[in-house]
Amino acid sequence: MLVLAAVFAVLQLANVTGRDTPDTRNYLSYALSLGGDSKREAAAATIDYACAGRASAAYRRQKVDVVRFHAPDPRRRVVTECRATAWREVDARLRAGQRGGHTVPFSSARFMRIFEARPGYPVFLLPFVTVLGVTWGVWAASVVIAVAGGILAFLILRTLSVPVPLALTGQALYYVLPCGTTAMRPMTEGLLLALTLAAVWGCALVLHGHRARAGLVLVGGSLAGLFTVKHSQALFLGLCLAGAGAVIAVRRWRWRWRRRRRRGQAVGRDVMALAAVGGSAVVGSLLLAKVLHYPSASESVQDLLADHFTRPDRTRPWPEFLHLQANFWTEWLRRQLWQPLFSAALAVGAWGALRGRRRAFGGFLVAAGCTGILTQAAHPDITIWGDRLIVLAWLLPVVGVPLLLERVARERVTLPAQERAERAHTMG
Repeated sequence: MLVLAAVFAVLQLANVTGRDTPDTRNYLSYALSLGGDSKREAAAATIDYACAGRASAAYRRQKVDVVRFHAPDPRRRVVTECRATAWREVDARLRAGQRGGHTVPFSSARFMRIFEARPGYPVFLLPFVTVLGVTWGVWAASVVIAVAGGILAFLILRTLSVPVPLALTGQALYYVLPCGTTAMRPMTEGLLLALTLAAVWGCALVLHGHRARAGLVLVGGSLAGLFTVKHSQALFLGLCLAGAGAVIAVRRWRWRWRRRRRRGQAVGRDVMALAAVGGSAVVGSLLLAKVLHYPSASESVQDLLADHFTRPDRTRPWPEFLHLQANFWTEWLRRQLWQPLFSAALAVGAWGALRGRRRAFGGFLVAAGCTGILTQAAHPDITIWGDRLIVLAWLLPVVGVPLLLERVARERVTLPAQERAERAHTMG
């Protein structure tokens, strides 16, 4: 497990810079502000990091451009232009008095409020950039997050008594599928993946690890951590876990009723406890978001439809949002029919999770994967890089495929043994 994690970490040296996105600037400046930097100091360090990444990406693109590969090195020009543009925007907002909060004003105050409500990733990032500096600190933080996700996948499968080679397969799948790529981006998604896997591990401990109390604490702690990173994800995961627990409980009750057992018999404290923790997370997330005055769902819809508040607010946002939803999922399904890897992986992962003797756990795993669908539905933007919003759904094949492989391997061993026993009985 550690060797596989180390190999993945070493391979990430191929891209120390150039992984950032525009949102990275907000999280990085938040972390630097927490470390005591002034607005201008945080802006300088963040702009230098972002522009260096942009220059590195431009240089790599030019080296393989069939027309311009012999052109002069563009890095100095890109850095100069990038810094000038960024400082022009930041200076204008600082002069206008936009100095509140922890983030540098790269955008309007209304848009920056969204990132002010996400302190979890900046707090995690702070010790790395403090000790290692911005460039290597951001890279090291991303490596730790991504490596932790793979290790959590391994621990989940071992808790379910999956053989070590197949548990390592799950860890490797996490690294090579879009989970690993997205986790290495200096944004919140890596922490969301790791914390969601930690919650899934808690479910495995409750249902199969015979450590119910530790598992429930892990699920609750993961949901609390998700609230600090992105409170909507805590809401979605809590809702999905509560729904999965309710469905599993009803199925168990119906099965026992059909077996003509006593109606009042318990349907399983483990499942009900997990459902209760999920339900508590839903209620707690809604109440805390209200108390802390976090941006509401309506504000999120306006952010989407008004292009990050650079256009006037829509007068009828919800009908337009629903219209966009229909268009988005129609186009998304068309693309899936064209390139069906993601859909096929989800189907195989669900098959492995829901078949066999771990169906209850499989239900909670599917619930965790569904949070990716909900996250994407909350922000139906087809242009976002790499389908990073739906990336949580990839956790289903990461854990479900090894479970399916274990079942296939067990049947290949068990069936020949049964056939030999039957043949010996017949000949005897």
